[in-house]
Amino acid sequence: MAIDKGKPVRVFTWHIHGSYLYYLTQSNAEFYLPVKPGGEEGYGGKTTSFPWGSNVHDVPVEKIKEMDFDIILFQSKKSYLQDQYDILTPEQRALPKIYLEHDPPREVPTDTRHVVDDPQMLLVHVTHYNNLMWDNNRTPSKVIEHGVLVPANVTYSGELNKGIVVINGIAKRGRRLGLDIFHKVRNEIPIDIIGMGSHEVGGLGEINNTEVASFISQYRFFFNPIRYTSLGLSVCEAMMVGIPVVGLACTEMPITIVNDKSGYIHTDVDFLISKMKSLLDDPQKAKQLGDGAKSIALSKFSIERFKNDWLETFNAVLKSREEVEV
Repeated sequence: MAIDKGKPVRVFTWHIHGSYLYYLTQSNAEFYLPVKPGGEEGYGGKTTSFPWGSNVHDVPVEKIKEMDFDIILFQSKKSYLQDQYDILTPEQRALPKIYLEHDPPREVPTDTRHVVDDPQMLLVHVTHYNNLMWDNNRTPSKVIEHGVLVPANVTYSGELNKGIVVINGIAKRGRRLGLDIFHKVRNEIPIDIIGMGSHEVGGLGEINNTEVASFISQYRFFFNPIRYTSLGLSVCEAMMVGIPVVGLACTEMPITIVNDKSGYIHTDVDFLISKMKSLLDDPQKAKQLGDGAKSIALSKFSIERFKNDWLETFNAVLKSREEVEV
């Protein structure tokens, strides 16, 4: 398989995580998304939630076997264990493959073996914590940290003397996403929540993805009550806007938020509540921490770095396969 350096890499993947996929498609590559009616996981294609670029293409599922791709990018167990055998030809399944793992291990944090066990594939994790905790089997792995975009005209004001939480499905997902912690904090601190299903806990409902940054910029601080998940893109986006972040010192948060520089993290919720009260009382301190958060985000979550990391990864996978075939 010779690499045609004059053409963008052609990546076939499923629509699994909309926000991440939107950022991924900022890369200089062509992305092909399978589409079929019925709302089946992974087959939604270019949803109306994002301003997709011209390099993102919907492909009716019945047309996929007629097309040429360079890389198959998996993002879920279903696509890896089932879908590839249903919709791809044997020749397409023999293409270089990457599995993008969005989450830390759920079953047992330290001893869960990943679904992929293939020395010819690459396993990409979105945080170093995830890479550390998964048993990656024989599969080579690497970390590509998040990259995010926020509108250039959105700046932090903090004019609303309350906090904001951004979580989808918090009622359904319960303790893992900190439902009990959210309730505890809301009993003592004025705090709003947005996201799918947030109305079930007295929240404000879902905000269009393109408007979230502007919406949350009004709040004094961003609160992340999640116990166990990957680093949420909403945390990165809040930092990029310049909002101070308060959250639990779990998973990737301890290497993302610096106490008294970009916000506050701790495993003691009462400590966090005291810090939230102090931010409500001191807008200038909140602005100072927000500036610190933005400085870190510009360095750590740059979309240019993210795009380059992915493009280098695509090219390295193709080059590795080419060397094996030679």
